[in-house]
Amino acid sequence: MQVTVLGAGLVGSAMIRDLALDGRFSVHAVDASQAALDRVVATHASAPHGSGSLTTARLDLSIPGAVGEAIRNADLVVCGVPGYMGFETLRTIIDAGRDVVDISFFPEDAFLLDELARDREVTAVVDCGVAPGLCNIMAGYQELLLDRITRYVCYVGGLPTEPKWPYGYRSVFSPIDVIEEYTRPARYVEGGHEIVKPALTDLEELDFPGVGVLEAFNSDGLRSLARTLDAPDMKEKTLRWPGHVELMRVFRETGLFSKDPIDVRGLVGGTGPVRVAPLDVVSKLLFDEWRMRDGEEDFTAMRVVVEGSLDGRSERHTYDLLDRFDRATGVTAMARTTGYTATIVTRMVASGLYARKGVSPPEFVGRTEGCWEALMAGYAERGISIGHRVEAL
Repeated sequence: MQVTVLGAGLVGSAMIRDLALDGRFSVHAVDASQAALDRVVATHASAPHGSGSLTTARLDLSIPGAVGEAIRNADLVVCGVPGYMGFETLRTIIDAGRDVVDISFFPEDAFLLDELARDREVTAVVDCGVAPGLCNIMAGYQELLLDRITRYVCYVGGLPTEPKWPYGYRSVFSPIDVIEEYTRPARYVEGGHEIVKPALTDLEELDFPGVGVLEAFNSDGLRSLARTLDAPDMKEKTLRWPGHVELMRVFRETGLFSKDPIDVRGLVGGTGPVRVAPLDVVSKLLFDEWRMRDGEEDFTAMRVVVEGSLDGRSERHTYDLLDRFDRATGVTAMARTTGYTATIVTRMVASGLYARKGVSPPEFVGRTEGCWEALMAGYAERGISIGHRVEAL
């Protein structure tokens, strides 16, 4: 089976490596960066005997027609493009009749493509990373365990092991998507009603075992759960090292994250004002500051709390994930938890374990018999551990 992976960045390269180690797959990696493709080829060259084949193609997927060319020979597609081009890329993949597992965090409603996917008899699993992704699968699995869910909350963050001044942060996925977390209004559900607040609000501290005290703030991460999970109270909050949130609030309120161009005088001598979007300038500066340096390591921390009732008793289920940088492979914790979720689900789709036609958010996978067990087995093979405890309320 040929699996085409679109994107060979931090997370994409981890997905390519994981799938190419599987002798059942022929992997075709596509990216605009030849350097990124060269790195995945070099990694595969040292893979154990018996691994699947790997081919690559340098292609700018933002060019019209490029996605169709990239997936021409694919049996199944794994999509890891930046969020701003994710929706149209997914539309093209579905229209071509290819099953797809997608980790692109795009702002559009993926269900707008559901009818197209069903017409093309395509299985399209979207938002299939860690959050959204794993946390949704947990929510879906809890729907199998409980009679009714009354509360869902997810705390999640990918962070550098050592918080260094001035930001206490390194970006372990697309930096432009990080800034979106700081600017996009946060939607959550309270008392059965949708509430909208600015991002970076309702700051609270969370003492996470093995890490220490982290800050949690409102972020727009519920996504499909706001529609598909029948629970009166639902919220997602992002985790950061203390101090980072206030700094990002200052940046946002100053207008530094604005996409609206402003006049800047004096940049070009004698030619008058230059129109510049503050976000373009800040991105150039922040993205380099947020880049992980050689020798730096990261971790992914996530806590999902689900409360509900079973046989007339109230219960609280708490899932804790703490995964760290893999020194043996050089794969970041965020790439492991995001990428391996996608590749394990890819195997479910390839084997027919998950075969629902149409657009599926990850909670649909969690609701499907056998999928949770397959996910946990896949994590265990890759050294990812998830704790689960149950309390009576």
